[in-house]
Amino acid sequence: MAFFKQRGSFSMPEEKTKIDGDAYVGENGQAAQKSSSASPSKSPSKPRGKLVSTRVRLLDGTEWDTSIEKKSKGIDLLDKVSDHLNLLEKDYFGFTFTDHHGVDTWLNLEKRISKQVKGPSEFNFQVKFYPPDPSQLAEDITRYQLCLQVRRDILTGKLPCSFVTHALMGSYMVQAEIGDYDSKEHTDISYLQDFAFAPNQTF
Repeated sequence: MAFFKQRGSFSMPEEKTKIDGDAYVGENGQAAQKSSSASPSKSPSKPRGKLVSTRVRLLDGTEWDTSIEKKSKGIDLLDKVSDHLNLLEKDYFGFTFTDHHGVDTWLNLEKRISKQVKGPSEFNFQVKFYPPDPSQLAEDITRYQLCLQVRRDILTGKLPCSFVTHALMGSYMVQAEIGDYDSKEHTDISYLQDFAFAPNQTF
């Protein structure tokens, strides 16, 4: 830091003592001031836009609340949900919402959400495109989300199937959730009562 000081008759530099703020005094008792040159000011950070509370119903039946900027596009919401789920292969997924006519509509990921949704920001996270060969998917979490979608579509009747298929899908579900059958632990069918396999299911 450069300092302005009074000229004197000494050739040696003056010893300086700080007295307050930017003022200094030398051996001759005369005050000197710090240079008033200031460091360049930083440009102000870009203010965030207005935040909108958003609720997303996930495929496992849970609801996730988050906030997005009012100017956000659908792809921004997909990025947030994918980060929340640790989902990398997100191109297969999207969102539906209920429009003012009561019709379920796909959210356009390339447009602003505020231009498409008039009302509460509530969305259903869903599979939009099924891969031709699920075994080629790189991530287990992606396959898991696809299975959740198939199970939901069967339970709601959107994906009709035979009794045999219901039984087969149900067995896969139980296997995935609780593992192998144990005759000592699973003594009756009560361990299945919390699993839903088909629409209007009864035990």
